[in-house]
Amino acid sequence: MSNIKPSLAKGTRDFSPLEMVKRNYIFDTIKTVFKKYGYAEIQTPSMENLSTLTGKYGDEGDKLIFKILNSGDYLVKVKPELLAQAQSNAMISSISEKALRYDLTVPFARYVVMHQNEISLPFKRFQVQPVWRADRPQKGRYREFYQCDVDVVGSDSLLNEAEFILIYQEALSNLGLKDFTIKINNRKILSGIAEVIGKPELIIDMTVAIDKLDKIGLDGVTKELIERGFTAQDIEKLKPVILLEGNNEQKLDSLKSVLGSSATGLAGIQEIETVFDYVKAMLGSGSGLNPDVELDITLARGLNYYTGCIFEVKTNEVAMGSIGGGGRYDDLTGMFGLKGLTGVGVSFGADRIYDVLYELNLFPESAAAGTKVLISNFDKEAEKYALPILQQLRAAGIAAELYPSSAKLKKQMSYADDKHIPYVMLIGSDEMQSGQLTLKDMQSGQQQKLSAEAIVGLLK
Repeated sequence: MSNIKPSLAKGTRDFSPLEMVKRNYIFDTIKTVFKKYGYAEIQTPSMENLSTLTGKYGDEGDKLIFKILNSGDYLVKVKPELLAQAQSNAMISSISEKALRYDLTVPFARYVVMHQNEISLPFKRFQVQPVWRADRPQKGRYREFYQCDVDVVGSDSLLNEAEFILIYQEALSNLGLKDFTIKINNRKILSGIAEVIGKPELIIDMTVAIDKLDKIGLDGVTKELIERGFTAQDIEKLKPVILLEGNNEQKLDSLKSVLGSSATGLAGIQEIETVFDYVKAMLGSGSGLNPDVELDITLARGLNYYTGCIFEVKTNEVAMGSIGGGGRYDDLTGMFGLKGLTGVGVSFGADRIYDVLYELNLFPESAAAGTKVLISNFDKEAEKYALPILQQLRAAGIAAELYPSSAKLKKQMSYADDKHIPYVMLIGSDEMQSGQLTLKDMQSGQQQKLSAEAIVGLLK
């Protein structure tokens, strides 16, 4: 057998024990907030039928789905004329029936449709699982990564949108972030603006150009809009929108005058106002939350499927793209034949949040807590004496280990150091005779003699 050099599949990662503790700290903190707001966890399989996923993410997305070859002789079902063409794309449906999930939203839609008779609406769920994309791996972009989604389906109430603002505020604050902005926009406002100018088909071109205002200035944006098919007249009408300033109320007032003739646009403004009113009402009770929410009409993520409010969260403490986002979609389950169910959801970018917390040194000491005490092992007699004490510690909920063989003490101590174990309990013949055990604090190097009961009390 040749020695195969171990390597990872491109775009995937291992997570060490230390990284896992930190990742779980992030997930547990966020999940606790989800549960507080009435969301329940579900999981869906890593693989779905290829037909469930195909056609849901656009042509580009379809190319990035990881297909799974049928087991056995996967060419058996391929028609001879397809084999002769040797075109793998034409054969896909014959050689692959399953695929790795590309996101958590489409599996959620499938779940809702399959379980529509067991779930009660509105259905509030969260899901934290890995997804797979056959993307080109690069810094910060992996082929296997975790998504952390929270959605409610079957309710058109804007109370849901308001609660997502509070969920972001609470979860990110609990993770120790101090300065972040929750940006909100509404697809209907963008549609209204394009409608007022009479160019609804250019809505995406318009938002892409406006989004560059702080980089290229008004002249640059004007030039780009003209290149994209807008007239000088259109741009006059757009100016108050491009240069929208002031606080949220002032921005909404400016938009009302611009969008006076568009019923769609005014509906979008009203939705945003309702969300702000809900947030204000919920915060009036001294909840201790004070979200920094900003109306940003350049926000245009996911325009091909969002139909109402759109969210994006940016941290201002570290140079990083968005660390979360989402919005309302009116027909999530329509792709599986269940029409008319509206939903709204947001996600947390766990990998980016990890990088932010790492950079700002915000992981708590406790997030790295593993074994709390190591019991030394001098010989067979000491080992036997230590076993009931080991169980006594564990019964009290203290993470404890007994070194598994009577190695040199130096080796046992360096094991404790490598694992960042804060205490070592030394049991030699003196300790066994007196019942007073030596507890060494590895940080300070101080030692004290205590009974097993006292040590349990101290470490608890």
